[in-house]
Amino acid sequence: MRRFGESVKPDVSYRLRPGAYAVLLAGRDVLLTHQMEPEPEFQLPGGGIDPGESPLQALHREVMEETGWSIAGLRRLGAYRRFVYMPDYGIWAEKTCRIYVARPVRRHGPPSEPGHSAVFVPLEDAARIAASPGDREMLSRLL
Repeated sequence: MRRFGESVKPDVSYRLRPGAYAVLLAGRDVLLTHQMEPEPEFQLPGGGIDPGESPLQALHREVMEETGWSIAGLRRLGAYRRFVYMPDYGIWAEKTCRIYVARPVRRHGPPSEPGHSAVFVPLEDAARIAASPGDREMLSRLL
């Protein structure tokens, strides 16, 4: 699996953190989440897979929390991993990121995740502004 981001730090113990993320296409636009903290950034909606959840269950939950939208038509696009510090959890993690393509089908309300907002962005712009280099690569595959 391809790795993006920081190099592995030999003196750090990483916790495996599997996750599922979505490229949500609406025509030539992509629905991203804009997260305000710890620093403002645009991201693919999604996140960690909790114990007992499948990747798709986690993806539906995370997209709803971060965007307020339900999704359909999922298909796998790819996967990558990255080694990062997760300040919200106070851990160093080896994140394995499963990326899916889907479409937003219904807005149920604003995001329930504090500090998040849902933003439609042209695909070309999304491939440039997404915070994670792995996310940018996945978005670029669709161009």
